Amino acid sequence: MLIGEVARRSGVSARMLRHYDSLGLVRPTGRTDGGYREYSGEDIRRIFHIESLRSLGLSLRDVSRALDDPGFTPSELVDDLIRQTRERIAGETELLTRLRRIGTAEPDGWEDVLQIVALLQALGSKSAGTRQRAALSSVEEVGVPVEALVEAALNETDENVAGALRWALAQSDEGAPALLAEGLGSPVAEVRKRAVRSLAEMPNGEATALLQDALANPDLVVRRYAALALGARGVADAVPTLVDMVVEDSNDVDAADALSTLAGDPVLAEQIATALIDCVARTTLASSARRRLTQALADIPGSTTSRALAELSHDEDRVVALTAAYILGIRESHRRGHHTRSKVAAGGEGPAAGAAHPELGVRDPGREG
Repeated sequence: MLIGEVARRSGVSARMLRHYDSLGLVRPTGRTDGGYREYSGEDIRRIFHIESLRSLGLSLRDVSRALDDPGFTPSELVDDLIRQTRERIAGETELLTRLRRIGTAEPDGWEDVLQIVALLQALGSKSAGTRQRAALSSVEEVGVPVEALVEAALNETDENVAGALRWALAQSDEGAPALLAEGLGSPVAEVRKRAVRSLAEMPNGEATALLQDALANPDLVVRRYAALALGARGVADAVPTLVDMVVEDSNDVDAADALSTLAGDPVLAEQIATALIDCVARTTLASSARRRLTQALADIPGSTTSRALAELSHDEDRVVALTAAYILGIRESHRRGHHTRSKVAAGGEGPAAGAAHPELGVRDPGREG
């Protein structure tokens, strides 16, 4: 079979067949009287073998070894081809993602495209300073796609850069909360943590709703960050988690502050007081936990709290009793309108309003009981 017919039947161009001949991959068995290449059936089978191996991504050098070297085994080569293919797919996927993000930003001209590309590259820089500057400038310059900001925020390990990215997301348009919510389900704990922290800094209602959903997240860290954010927003659902944080000594000061904010609602104040009092009453709790709960009562107004503090001022645990007595003294001073020193329920003179007890570290709640 002459080269032209082989080319038509095999789909391999005559030029490539000549190239195979020059490399020694397929040498035609014979030639015609006129000097034209003439391929046998065995030659044509070899051509199809070559094309099959090339379709797997093998180079012509590797194809030659595979066909002619008896000691050449496919396993190592196939593994290498798999690795190369994965790298190529990853590169193409990255390019596709970049193109989509540029398209999402709806640039007006090539200048905008170049600016977006520069910012995207800066967000992926190895320099923390460069990433931070990119995050801060993303709000003022041509819009960086929110998907890029979310991805950067979920993967950022430097705390300063992470803070800048959370700030940038808080200024971004709609779409960020839903993307961050996907991060809450990540198998990586740090990604879940970054997602909830980013949501906590977003003031809109969509973020608040997602934070409420996060109270049921299997990850305890996620639940606690969500509770702190929701407490500051006056969401009552956060109360049980916040009380548990005080008990477990996990960000207990911030948790107590959040409970204090929620207690601005008289109905919630009673609910919070009851929850704290019920926990203090547990005989299995450590002294340190009961002390923290007693301190948390300092910022909860209402008669229920005052009655509980009066009882706790006679508690068998001396530290708990002193803490409760001190808080009662401060509440009494505020009730009477005093702003200097006052007698405390345990006897003796208490410190000036607004000061912290030198031994107990209790803050002046600054509220009427």
